[in-house]
Amino acid sequence: MSANNTIYVTGGAQGIGLGIAEMLLHDGYCVAITDRDEEALTAAAERLPHRDKLLVLTANASDEAQVAASIEKTVNHFGQLDGMVHNAGIADPFHGPVEQLSLDKWQAYLGTNLTGAFLCAKHGAKHLRQQRGSMVLMASSRALQSEPDTEAYAASKGGIVALTHALAISLGPDIRVNAISPGWIEVGDWQKPSQQQPVEHRAIDREQHPVGRVGTPSDIASLTRFLLSQEAGFITGQNFVADGGMTRKMIYAE
Repeated sequence: MSANNTIYVTGGAQGIGLGIAEMLLHDGYCVAITDRDEEALTAAAERLPHRDKLLVLTANASDEAQVAASIEKTVNHFGQLDGMVHNAGIADPFHGPVEQLSLDKWQAYLGTNLTGAFLCAKHGAKHLRQQRGSMVLMASSRALQSEPDTEAYAASKGGIVALTHALAISLGPDIRVNAISPGWIEVGDWQKPSQQQPVEHRAIDREQHPVGRVGTPSDIASLTRFLLSQEAGFITGQNFVADGGMTRKMIYAE
């Protein structure tokens, strides 16, 4: 990795995105984080290490002009763009019965979760191509299985999985594109201070995971770091499920 290797992370002020930014900064990357929550961005800037390698930008991932401008600011500030992580998304998957789901809410899920990934690719590709860079798009294990009343979230994350392999074919060989589908990742202590919650897991919460615990942002961050790196140079168009094995566990009601 070069000293100025630069990664752009949407939704980087809280949760998984904040964990990714922290790990990359610790590893010497230059990191630009975007978020539409200015309070969270301010808190992230105070929390994250190596501020000389950090750029904090206010941007809504579903707004094309803001995405394009934040990418250009990143390149102008650091001189290049080597990787992108589209992590921004509406986190709560539950929206109530589909019969009562408004079109506006449906479009909000797709706009942030899925359209945001498209906008990153559209405006970042020309810069990534120069560096033979990589993209990581954040999907979800809910793209593969569901609970009731989650249609909009599931559709947006399923779209991410399909978009990933489509982009990998269109942008290769210059740019690699992969997706990560996290399962239950505990982010209670990775929120902005006003929203932080104590982390408490019941025995059953841990035991339902074949690995024996709930996930953490660092679990997703380490996989993201690998996929961005040249160590993953032969991997593209793939979706990596990081869920402690839950989607492989057969559950029968007794």
